[in-house]
Amino acid sequence: MYEKMTPPLYGSGVIKRYSGNPILKASDVPYPAELIFNAGVAKYNGEYVMIFRNDYDYVSGSLFRGCNLGIAKSNDGVNWTVVKKPFFTLDMINDPEITRVYDPRLTVIDKELFVCFAVDTHHGVRGGIGKIPPELDRLEIISLTTPDNRNMVLFPEKVNGMYVRLERPFTVYSRGRDRFDIWISKSPDLKYWGESSLLLAVEDVPFANDKLGPAAPPLKTPEGWLTMFHAVDIDPKRGKYGWEDKWQKRYTAGIMLLDLNDPSKVIGMSKEPLIAPEADYEAREGFRSNVIFPGGFISEEDGTAKIYYGAADTVECMATARISDLINLCNSPRKEV
Repeated sequence: MYEKMTPPLYGSGVIKRYSGNPILKASDVPYPAELIFNAGVAKYNGEYVMIFRNDYDYVSGSLFRGCNLGIAKSNDGVNWTVVKKPFFTLDMINDPEITRVYDPRLTVIDKELFVCFAVDTHHGVRGGIGKIPPELDRLEIISLTTPDNRNMVLFPEKVNGMYVRLERPFTVYSRGRDRFDIWISKSPDLKYWGESSLLLAVEDVPFANDKLGPAAPPLKTPEGWLTMFHAVDIDPKRGKYGWEDKWQKRYTAGIMLLDLNDPSKVIGMSKEPLIAPEADYEAREGFRSNVIFPGGFISEEDGTAKIYYGAADTVECMATARISDLINLCNSPRKEV
């Protein structure tokens, strides 16, 4: 049985949703598109770059015939122009084993742009890491995990000489059901990964009873690595929320602080969600209602952060917050579970 959650959940008051949300939707895309969401966003070479997931050609239930990655650019991080052709499609990969590429996360490391992504194959889900050249015209794959792993994000710099990533293995056999946690791994070269350890478990988060996973790449602050995650609660009593016949899950965003020198240590975490589905385009509309999924987290010079998130698995949205307020949330007393 799933632990009982007490609805509704509310997000933190420090978050300010952009009044013009959503910032990107299917009608903004100049090729076939139906769901535009779960984008990675980064500041790169003087502009904002977004790579988004596009599901199209709907069949029924959760099935779409098509999925690709699109790319959009912006001068201010608010108004976006979509490039006329998809950034990445299946025919760009010469591997019949791969059936879908989706959910990109962007990180700039030493002035180079990297992307984490998920790959569906005939034999399981794999997490990938790739490099994108300055021309923003291709994806050069560096590494792929074994099944089943996804939701990977890279830290924006090495820690103690090693690259660091967060990830979410699918531990169905050992955990008995959906009960997925956040793990952390290290690498000398972005290709070979190890020294893996559990970072944050479902039972550590008061507003989750189903699974956790990484969200956007962390931000470095003097107090620690400011890190968002997605948290899922499930209630079997929920019925039809969106296009599918039944959708019982709710996705929220959480925030935690990791130690600067040893990011495998959680030194603070908000006891309440950072963002919960409340606006119509998050909670009551779209393909899967009650879904918040952050994929971009950008620090600005004025001490604020732009947070980019998919809403209802349908559109891409933005919110802002002062970084100091986010840190203070992580330092609030943690709720006992």
